[in-house]
Parts: sequence; structure tokens; C-alpha cells
Amino acid sequence: MTDLLEWQALASLAGDQSFTIERVRLASGVVIEGRFVPPDLAKLSVEDQVFVAAFVRAHGSIKEMERFFGVSYPTIKARLNRISAALSFVETEAPPGRSEILARLGRGEITVSDAIAQLEALK
Repeated sequence: MTDLLEWQALASLAGDQSFTIERVRLASGVVIEGRFVPPDLAKLSVEDQVFVAAFVRAHGSIKEMERFFGVSYPTIKARLNRISAALSFVETEAPPGRSEILARLGRGEITVSDAIAQLEALK
């Protein structure tokens, strides 16, 4: 059985229930035990995982997705919206730099203690 089929079987058995992974065996034979929560992408249905992989392969081109899946633009957008609602996102904004922190302090947007804490975090 391929890795994908094994993952599909696990996802099928779990259904809509959340699950944790408690044991992992590496190809080298090393076994790691603990409580591991799968990432959000792994929690998507197999069909949605295939859709996300196709979207990445299409370099985000909705036109290409329309051709690949044989559906309309609104259908692709609706599915992307549904999938994105199921995913949590990592904050991608860089923390403010020294000058921005001081400017925010000068505008009264943060307190002196907040500014000190943020400046110390930059070190």
C-alpha cells in the first residue's frame, strides 16, 4: 500500500473526528512516541488535499484549475474559500523595527513599558 493510500485509509477511519498521532516510525527504523497533532492541511479531506496540491501545481491559476477540474470560476473560488476557512494561518507580518516602535510611542499608540518590552524583544 502506498503512503497516500495509507493516509487515505486513516482519514477514512477517522471521518470527521479529530485525532492525534502517538507513534511515528522513521524510514531508518527510529520510533518516536508522543502526542502529535497533524497540521491543518493533513486534516483536510483527501479530495481537498488533492485540490490544494493541484492549486499549488497550477501556481495559483484559477483559469488552469477551471480547465483541470472542468468547473467554473465561482466553483473554484467557493472551494478555495471553504478550504481557507478550515485552515489557520501563521502571522506573516514582520515585527516592527526600532524606528516603528519609537514612532508608535511618539504617536501615543503604545505605552513606554510596551515600547521598552518591544525594543528588548528585538535584541
